[in-house]
Amino acid sequence: RYIVFGWGGRAFYLETPTWSRLKAMPVLKALTLDASVMHVDVAGAVKEPHPDVASFDIDEAHFSALLDYIAASFRNGPVVIDNAGYSTYDRFYEANGQFNALVGCNTWTAAALRAAGLRTGWWNPLPISLGWSLRLYN
Repeated sequence: RYIVFGWGGRAFYLETPTWSRLKAMPVLKALTLDASVMHVDVAGAVKEPHPDVASFDIDEAHFSALLDYIAASFRNGPVVIDNAGYSTYDRFYEANGQFNALVGCNTWTAAALRAAGLRTGWWNPLPISLGWSLRLYN
């Protein structure tokens, strides 16, 4: 099992558990400016190779730096958001920073990977650009 960490826009994350429940206001907030939250979930076994998973090896110092980056993303604590989650095993927490179209979840992930010693491109707004960036530089 794996623990999955995600940083994202509060309105979009909390009000869009599935694409079928997409609404205009969370999208507008995500594009302009929204508070941020951390989403923590448990993933089942991942059979590699998997198209949505990139594996990499890092030393203990870079792993510690990655954990520090993730911990610094939580606001004061962490502070759990009551009655928010998609399943029994996931939780949302208050996070540091503001989410918008230019500084989104993939830019957060790229910064986390840089903290772990990996190279990424300067700006990675989409999952595909982050994947390309990782393959190009590592």
